Amino acid sequence: MNDTPQAPPDPKYSGPSKSQVKRDMQALLDLGRELIALAPAQLAQLPLEESLRDAIALAQRINSHEGRRRQTHYVGKLMRHADAQALRTQLDLWANGSRAQARAMQRLETLRDRLLADDETLTELLDTFPGLDIQALRAQIRAARKEARENAVLPDGREPMRKHYRALFQALKKLEFKEEAQ
Repeated sequence: MNDTPQAPPDPKYSGPSKSQVKRDMQALLDLGRELIALAPAQLAQLPLEESLRDAIALAQRINSHEGRRRQTHYVGKLMRHADAQALRTQLDLWANGSRAQARAMQRLETLRDRLLADDETLTELLDTFPGLDIQALRAQIRAARKEARENAVLPDGREPMRKHYRALFQALKKLEFKEEAQ
């Protein structure tokens, strides 16, 4: 055991410093501002007390600068009784989740473009997904390539067709979701 004598607790210390309390309140106010900026559908998914939910809805409707500032501070005050960590976690999940989805969509778009460019990518895809319906996928690729050739010779001002191009993307999207489920 430690034989070093412990210093007696300071009888003057009664909690966090005044500056720390101010920083904590500012953090809650900032979180309240983020909640006010959310769409009503997202707010409905959060675990909020009814009084806080009503205060946020009112703050969203106020147009006056000073009135909105006051209501925002009131929301910050009500945030003292809310589970701020759970709210921050959900907001972070929404923010980072959308980034991950965007990256996944970009990967699919790149794969689609590679499939339309050469057949080597199709061979790699078949190695990754051995149970893939090759005939259906090849038919979609052929149709999308034909569509691209027809779009290349369209006169100016005509809207290019994208039906098969989009259908190929949807087929690849289903493949990726099957991959995640396994």
